[in-house]
Formats: sequence, C-alpha cells, structure tokens
Amino acid sequence: MKLLKLGVFLSMLLMTPVLEAQNTNVSLWEENIEQLSMDEEEKNWEDELEELSNRLQEPVNINVTTKRELEQFPFLSDIQIENILAYVYIHGQMQTIYELQLVEEVDKHTIDLLLPFVCVHPVPEKIGFPRLKSLLKYGKQEVLTRLDVPFYTRKGYQKNYLGPAMYHSLRYGYRYGDYLQMGITAEKDAGEPFFALHNEKGYDYYSIYFLLRNLGKLKTLALGNYRLSFGQGLVVSTDFRLGKTYSLSTVDNRSGGIRKHSSTDEYNYFRGAAATVEVIPALQLSGFYSHRSMDGVIEGNEITSIYKTGLHRTEKEADKVNAFTLQLLGGNITYEKNNLKVGMTGIYYFFNRSYQPVLRTYAKYNLQGNYFHNVGVDYKYRWNRFTLTGEAAMGKQGYSLLNQLKYNILTGYQLLIVHRYYSHDYWAMFARSFGESSTPQNENGWYLAAEASPLAHWKFFASLDLFSFPWWKYRISKPSQGVDGMFQSIYSPKRNLSMYVNYRYKRKERDVAGTDGKVILPIYQHRLRYRLTYLPDNLQLRTTVDYNHFHSRGQEGSQGYQFTQSCSYAFSFPIKISVQGTYFHTDDYDSRIYASEKGLLYTFYTPSFYGQGFRFSACARYDVNKVFMFLVKFGQTIYEDRENIGSGNDLIQGNKKADLQMQLRIKI
Repeated sequence: MKLLKLGVFLSMLLMTPVLEAQNTNVSLWEENIEQLSMDEEEKNWEDELEELSNRLQEPVNINVTTKRELEQFPFLSDIQIENILAYVYIHGQMQTIYELQLVEEVDKHTIDLLLPFVCVHPVPEKIGFPRLKSLLKYGKQEVLTRLDVPFYTRKGYQKNYLGPAMYHSLRYGYRYGDYLQMGITAEKDAGEPFFALHNEKGYDYYSIYFLLRNLGKLKTLALGNYRLSFGQGLVVSTDFRLGKTYSLSTVDNRSGGIRKHSSTDEYNYFRGAAATVEVIPALQLSGFYSHRSMDGVIEGNEITSIYKTGLHRTEKEADKVNAFTLQLLGGNITYEKNNLKVGMTGIYYFFNRSYQPVLRTYAKYNLQGNYFHNVGVDYKYRWNRFTLTGEAAMGKQGYSLLNQLKYNILTGYQLLIVHRYYSHDYWAMFARSFGESSTPQNENGWYLAAEASPLAHWKFFASLDLFSFPWWKYRISKPSQGVDGMFQSIYSPKRNLSMYVNYRYKRKERDVAGTDGKVILPIYQHRLRYRLTYLPDNLQLRTTVDYNHFHSRGQEGSQGYQFTQSCSYAFSFPIKISVQGTYFHTDDYDSRIYASEKGLLYTFYTPSFYGQGFRFSACARYDVNKVFMFLVKFGQTIYEDRENIGSGNDLIQGNKKADLQMQLRIKI
C-alpha cells in the first residue's frame, strides 16, 4: 500500500457525498497530487485510486486491523497507529467507531480523516483465508470501459497515423477483500490501429495480473504484471512516491512491497512472478523474477534508446514495439519488531543485447552495458517521538544515501529534516525516491520542514530545500545548486468551509538559450495560489487563483495568471454533475499555469496552459443502480492568441480543442 492511497483525495474525484459531508480537508490531498503534476511528476494514478475506491466500499475493521493496514493512511503517525492497536488489545473490541476519541494522541482532525475508511464490527475468534465457496459467492467483479472521442483532427491522421482517433480501454477485475485480486486491462491509444496491422490481436496493450494475500505463511503472491517498492526506493520502486509537498502527514514512505499492476501505464511494471513469505513472525522474505519485452530502437545489434510512451501510432513508432527483452531477479528480507525495522534489497537485471545510447555530456554517467545490479540496506527506528528512517544503496558504480529524522513534538506539531546524497555516477533503472530530480542520481541536498497548528482552525506549513547537482544536468552545463522554499497557511473555520494561501519560491541555474552552454544564469520562479472551498449540503464550490512570475538575471521577466471556478452538485436522485471554467493568461511557457479537473474514475487530470485562452469542462455521473454507472465528460480549450494548436503530427488547425470522454462501469 503506497503513500498515495489517500482516500480523502479520491472522494473529490468520485464526488463521494459521505466524504464531502464529513470532511472539508479533502483539498489538501488533492493539492498534494496536483503539486506533483505541476512538477511534471508521475501522472498515472489508476492503481492507487482504484485501491482507494475499494477501501471506501470495504472499510477496515478496527477490531481486526493490522499495523500494515493502518500504515496505508498517511495522516496516521506511527504513534497513533501504535495507540489504536494497543487500545483494542487492552480494552477489547470497540463497540462504536466514535470510541476512537478515547485513543491517546488521536485528535478530532485525525478521526475526521479516518472515519470514511474504517468501521467497527464484532469478529469471530479465528480468522483465516476464505474458503473457495466464499470466494465464488461473495467476490466482487467490475468491468470498466472508456471511450474518448476528439472533435478535432490532428495532422498525423492525414497520412502518418495508422489507426482511428478514438481512445479506448477495457478493464475487468475480480476482488475478494484484500485476499484475492485478478483481472485484465486492455488499451488502445488514439491513433493506434485496432485489430489491424501490428495490433492483429486487438488492443495495443494488455495487462494480466493475479494477486493473492494472507494465505498462511504466504503473505503475497503475484503472477503476471506487478509492481515493486522496498525501502526508500533507492534500489527499486515502480510505485508512486510522494515528493516535496506541503503536508508532513504524507512524507513518511511506508514501503508497498509487491502490488498488482492493473493500470494502463505501459512502462512502470514487471512481468513474471513475485512472492513474500513470513519466515518467522518478525521476518519476511520476498523474491521476484521478471521477463518482459520493451520498446526501443536497435542499431547495429545495440539498443540505442528505450521508448517509454507506449504510443504506436505511426510506422516509425510501431517499429519500436518489443525491440528487446529485459530480465530481472532479486529479493528483499525485512525484519520488523517493536520500534525497529531493518531490510535489505538486491536486484540483478540484464538486456538481451548491449544498451549503448548516445549520451550527451550531461548524461554521460547514465545506464550503459548489458548487466547491472543494485543493493541497498534500509532502516526505520522510532524512539519516543523521534523517528529515524533511511537507506544506503550501491550499484555497478556509485552509491546513494537518504536519511530523515522526524520529530512529532505533539499532536499537530511536527519537524522534519531530510538529507540525501546521490553520487553523479550512481544508476538504478527502477529507483525512485525523494529529491529535486525524478531519479536518485547526481544530487546532494538538505530538506527542512515544519508543520504547526497554534490556533484553532489554522494550520501552517513551511519548508526549505537546499540542493546541488555535482555534475551537469539537462540545460545546465556545469555543476550547480538551487533553493526551493514553500509556505502555506490553511484556515478552516467551519466543517464545510476552508481556504488556503500557498507561496513557493525556487531558484536554479540554466543555460542561456543560443549560447551552447557558455552562458549560465540563475532563474527565479515565484508561484502564488489562493483557493477557497465551500461545501453547503450537496453542493461543492471551489475558487482558485494562481499567479506565476519567472525571470532570469539581466533579462526581462514573464508572468502568468489564471482564475478557475468549479461547481459540483449531487442531486437527491443518483446523478452528480460538475462544471469548471478556467481563464488563463501567460507570457510564455516558463510562466505556464496548471488547472486540475475532475476526471473519470481512477484518473486525475492536471493540464498545463500557456498563452491566453479559456478552458471549460463539464462532467456528469449517473448511477443507474448498484450494478451500472455511466459517466460522461466534455471539455473544450479555446486559445485567443493562436490559430493553430500543437506541432508536427499533433498539429490542430484552428484555435479550439474539444474532447468527449465516456465511461461505463458494471459491478456484480
């Protein structure tokens, strides 16, 4: 279970009335994901959001919950988790959910966040893996299909794109609680052929998965497509990882281990088998093997590039399909008892031919060759209100270190310090961890953050990240350094009313365009946001105002701003609607703005805009009954400063771009 299993956030996407009625802090979790999108981080949230949806429908029973289950909720601290488990152990089963108020360190704010995802039921003395009869009778099945229809024509469809302009996906999943999950996902991107040419078998991408949990000593078994995450991600993590956001509640990285891969992400997954076995109550051993074909370019029997987009619309893109194979095997051993957790992870992976990309100077230490390995040791130790977490890893060359110290002063007051050092020549193909960059390589930095609630209805957050790059980076032709600072103030005077102001300042260095890296100057970015959320009854109103300013020393600056108003309403009959309008005006791409929208199930959409124009979207969801749900979304962007949109094969003649998205869900 990953950090991003933030159920509070999912309620915004699915317009879940119970959450909107119980908690107005949902915008905080939406902002965490929106911030990552603004930083151009990972954008496929399907696995995380699907898990959250299931958790809303199948809440955790407090009376039989485990530490691992409670760790999926990032707003619960280690102390709070320990106290909840201790309360049930000492006082016996809870009789009502509101008994949480008697648990030490669990305040009202935390209870409000937790309520939608937990329940209280009496349980039998013995609980084990369900019988086959129960799996067949009580298992839940879901079919989800999606169709996107564009109301415009890109230049590529005139002669280059091989398939129709519509996007289509189909997903089937079976689930019995947390014990058994299996299914298949199929997808065809816009422009890809369907049952033709290189897709004679139908869809362009298929994902088949099988996940079994808690069968005696066998804690996890995954077959087909799956994901991995251990430690702090310095060795392997293909799950979502939270970066620098403005809530210390979401900083703790509680490793997800082995998870299914049911999303349409065509790159970040493994294919094969993985399992976790409990050797003794405090010791777990995991092993995994993956063999998959990957897209890329082959020249002279060498791999010169890895293709990650999953798009196969043209003949050139189709030629990259399954160009080479990658095999991986490895394992993890973790010991966890009381307040100590220690683990070790190792992986070995190799291509079926040499990987020799043409590396520019800034990337000269990146992956090259046939065979690679990474080994890391991670730890976590809690002493009273102090928690020390970290990992050290090494690869074929280079090493990386990450350590963080968190101090829970008291409820609502926290301090955090994080240090990372990723050597310039450390390379881990599947690593993903905390930092300014997307991969743990070529970075050294200190991150300081504090969170406090000194006044009723108020919460403050401040952070400062001082980082440096020992070697060149993209568009930085020398070792460099930078600063990233953030401050946020949240005010929630009522259960249905909240607002916040967020300011972010970032300074980095960058090559001046046209100088071939001979002139490098610092660049400065300022982002200011105000957001107001009001939830009267079944209505949700949200107003957002952004202002961005970008400039470089000795050069004229640029600025951008946007105003967004959204409105959602859940009728007394099973229809929910959401509309949103955005006006944006920016001087250039550097001053671009982002505006998140409510999307389809298990999706999150945060487009960026630059120039001048207007964006409108409308979404309607109709729950016909407990079996059928239909959702439709229409969106249109109108630019006032251009006659064409995009370039190359994606060029659209005209200043308007409109799409219709439809989704049907069948649950049995």
